[in-house]
Formats: sequence, C-alpha cells, structure tokens
Amino acid sequence: MLRRFFLLLTLVALLTTAACSGETAQTTTDSLTSQMVELPDFLRDEPVRVREAYQFAAMHPDALETVPCYCGCGSMGHTSNLSCYIGEMDEAGGITYDNHAAGCGICVDITQDVMRMTNEGKSAKEIRAAIDAQYSAFGPSTNTPLPS
Repeated sequence: MLRRFFLLLTLVALLTTAACSGETAQTTTDSLTSQMVELPDFLRDEPVRVREAYQFAAMHPDALETVPCYCGCGSMGHTSNLSCYIGEMDEAGGITYDNHAAGCGICVDITQDVMRMTNEGKSAKEIRAAIDAQYSAFGPSTNTPLPS
C-alpha cells in the first residue's frame, strides 16, 4: 500500500513538472451543450482531473477565456487558460484540442479552481481576481482580457 502511494506521488510530481508540448488532435462533437463531449485519444489514460478539465473547457469555453494561465505558455501563443485545452472551435461544434494541459499541472489546477468557483456561483470577475492572486507567483500570465 505504501509503495502504491509513493508511485502515485511520483506520477503526480512528474505530471506537474512535465514539459508541455503543443500537439493537437481534432475531435468533432454534435453539441457543446451535451452532458459530455468526446475527448481525443491522447487523454484516454490521463487522470480523471485532467479529463474533467478538458470536458469543462469544451463545455464552458466562456468560463476560461477571461482566465489567464501562469505556466509560461504565453510564449507558445496562448492567450488564456482556454488556449491550454482548445486550439480552435468551429461553428459546427468541431474542436481542435491542444495537448498542452495534459502535461501541465498548473493549467489543470487553474481550471479545477475555476470549476469549483463556478459551481459556488462566483462571478467571472471574482474568479479572475482569485486566480490572479493564487497563481501570479508561478510566472508570467498569458495576455488575457479582463471579464466585462
């Protein structure tokens, strides 16, 4: 049991510090308002919290588009925490996923906090202020517009 715990702890540490890449995968969904969206194959073996974050990004892009990311991904052209998950969304519901967040613990932590605060009924401005306060020490933020 203790060995399993240390293995899990090591895996979490590796995922948190893993280098993030910019590979993408294309998946089409019928509707972003459905209960679940089909996720790309590269997420099949990822932890539940990572898959939940990708689901949230696909279903609630507006909740993440005014939230910055603090992992340093602005240098990759990312403009918000949403960019860590979604490269493009077309009008027909097609999503080009970015695999960046699958290997970046900061991205997923930010999204999990947004999910929690959204469920608590916090406003976009309150969420943004909380994320800025919590994560600004980690590094430069993406150039993300403030919520209106």
